Amino acid sequence: MKLFGDLLKELRVSRDLPLRKVAAFLDIDTSVLSKIERGERTAGRDVVLKVAQFYEIDSSVLLTDYLGEQVARVIFQENNCGEILDKAKETVAHLKDRHSEQGFFNFNNE
Repeated sequence: MKLFGDLLKELRVSRDLPLRKVAAFLDIDTSVLSKIERGERTAGRDVVLKVAQFYEIDSSVLLTDYLGEQVARVIFQENNCGEILDKAKETVAHLKDRHSEQGFFNFNNE
């Protein structure tokens, strides 16, 4: 399994691209991209979408992997990770039901 930073570096290196070129497209500093690749910094959702565009990757797959990693980073030190994930799944379903009835909430901020 690869973390987002590992995948990002692998994509860049496999295409023989310098950090500066990818960072310029993503509109972030080269040092920030380097830290994201090393796992020292977290990318934002907007960067993830730009990565998908730059490398022509399905954004929904990349976002799923990225967001799954973010959830894991929040709970990985807890003893009851499975229970937390179950509760999160229930909560998401509840929120979707509740807000779809009200007709005004957009989860993706789009």
